[in-house]
Amino acid sequence: MNPHLQDLHPYPFEKLRRLFDGIVPPAQYAPIRLSIGEPQHATPAFIREALIDNLGGLANYPTTQGSDALRQSIAGWLERRYGLPAVDPATQVLPVNGSREALFAFAQCVIDGTRPDALVLSPNPFYQIYEGAAYLAGAKPYFINNLPEDRFASDFEAVPESVWQRVQLVFVCSPGNPTGKVLTMDEWQKLFELSDRYGFVIAADECYSEIYFDDAHLPIGGLEAATRLGRNDFRNVVMFSSLSKRSNVPGMRSGFVAGDAAILKRFLLYRTYHGCAMSPSVQAASAAAWNDEAHVAENRRLYREKFDVITPMIAAHLEVELPDAGFYLWARVDRLGVSDTEFARRLQAEYNVTVLPGSYLAREVRGVNPGAGFVRIALVADLAECVEAATRIATFAQRLSNNS
Repeated sequence: MNPHLQDLHPYPFEKLRRLFDGIVPPAQYAPIRLSIGEPQHATPAFIREALIDNLGGLANYPTTQGSDALRQSIAGWLERRYGLPAVDPATQVLPVNGSREALFAFAQCVIDGTRPDALVLSPNPFYQIYEGAAYLAGAKPYFINNLPEDRFASDFEAVPESVWQRVQLVFVCSPGNPTGKVLTMDEWQKLFELSDRYGFVIAADECYSEIYFDDAHLPIGGLEAATRLGRNDFRNVVMFSSLSKRSNVPGMRSGFVAGDAAILKRFLLYRTYHGCAMSPSVQAASAAAWNDEAHVAENRRLYREKFDVITPMIAAHLEVELPDAGFYLWARVDRLGVSDTEFARRLQAEYNVTVLPGSYLAREVRGVNPGAGFVRIALVADLAECVEAATRIATFAQRLSNNS
């Protein structure tokens, strides 16, 4: 067996199941699950219809590179969304089966695991795939704590040169999961300068990029930042995106990677052997989704409506702010005299509302677990259900406050 399997931590939701072991929630409260980032808005009818209309594709083996139509639709979306110059759909775009699959596979492709000192830089807290991908590629993760006093930014300046010299891959999550933090142009410029100096590859996870709250300030993408800084070849940067959050099709498992053509050429070779081509039927439905923005705008409207109502309800009792983007609230609970795990367990046991303890999304680094004392609240249910959940959370928090 692969010896690196022993390095893997239990997944956050496995830890959550253990935390809730033995709990029997009160029957008078219907269950509300705000722990997992699974979009629950309705899948647009035109995407369902495109999938059905192209079921004939089940009779054909797909190519790893994907259809011309899909790659062209993605390239067109990139140009429109980020104001990029012409993106070459043949060399700078590659369809993938969702960002999770691609993020993991990408690390296996770009990391030289024969180097015993290989490092992968990651934010902390983080999407757990980053850590698992690093370990199974033969590298070790190096975490940068994202703390409230830094507004949850990654302080690249604080990373020692001796660490940068060993870094082969940097995972960037913007908008961040769970904090919702979006990298600024200054942060992108610093990261590009470091990449030029030390030669590492940047994997920009941008799957929450289309859920934002200000039409005048859209989240900056990695390829957009590169273009603004004159890096039109996208050297050493690859972005990851998917339709799950943007288009409410988490079960379709469809996304793409785009960026440095030289890296994608090698990644395509890896994927040819990996055996992860997308179904032709899914490709056709995906092309339809990337070509339409009306359903994305409606999706944003629904999230904005929820955040406008829910954020002040919870902020009246917990430390929380509207994120830059994404569909999570990152709420501080430890000042109520309880840990994040105790808050989550008691909320489940007493009010049948499920949230995720922040400590499960992070690792203790240099004496600090930056997720400890926070809970992640995913506003993925409909407005009425989210209002009911927020009401229960507020009631619970008020009880804790009265007793502290």
